[in-house]
Amino acid sequence: MKGLLSALYSACVYLFFLGVFLYAIGFVEGVAVSKTIDSGSPGDPLTALLIDLGLLGLFAVQHSGMARPAFKRVWTRVVPTQVERSTYVLFASLVLSLLIWQWRPLPDLVWSLADPPGREILVAASWAGWAIVLLSTFLISHFHLFGLSQGLSRLIGRPEAAEPQFTTPLFYRWVRHPLYFGFILAFWAAPQMSVGHLLFAGTTTLWILLAIQLEERDLIAQFGALYVRYRESVGMLLPKLPRLRPSQPGPEAPR
Repeated sequence: MKGLLSALYSACVYLFFLGVFLYAIGFVEGVAVSKTIDSGSPGDPLTALLIDLGLLGLFAVQHSGMARPAFKRVWTRVVPTQVERSTYVLFASLVLSLLIWQWRPLPDLVWSLADPPGREILVAASWAGWAIVLLSTFLISHFHLFGLSQGLSRLIGRPEAAEPQFTTPLFYRWVRHPLYFGFILAFWAAPQMSVGHLLFAGTTTLWILLAIQLEERDLIAQFGALYVRYRESVGMLLPKLPRLRPSQPGPEAPR
């Protein structure tokens, strides 16, 4: 019975997350949803700015705070281990839902690209960012990342591995955090950038840079020298350029 309840809980959380995430894509891209980053009646700019910053701060604190090993050690005394990740995903989805619901528009334009080919290139780049995000999650085990495999493990009789394996599939051979790169590309590749969109993109980018430092500290503690060597040889968000070797002096010309 516990296995069945865990599986149902994890499945429901995953479906809820999927709905919120797809809505968030429409929210940022301004398509197919009723509430977008620039929709609604603009109010007092200062009030809108403070509310939006508060919502972004709440998301950052929840997302990074609940992911830390110290928090997990305490949290799993209350929440069963097999649904700990699903519970984290549930809280993240609820906070993201709150952000979308309570977001205040700041519609004044920072830039607007009028050239049709240029607009199409930026729109395509933004959607490519979302594709990179999705593919990156599958490269590192999509269903484990969002708690579904842990919730189903007892029901299907396949216990989760005690220690995750360190692998570098596809994108991860060239950059350490392709998922975060995908988010940054999706947020910034906008043919029309409002103040609100810029606030969203800029704040989330700063949070991503901080989150990477926290995440890599945990990865070094978990994998040790293996991850240190990986960090030294692979770029964080962009591939590292090969180092140019100093040219060797050629043979001296005969006199």
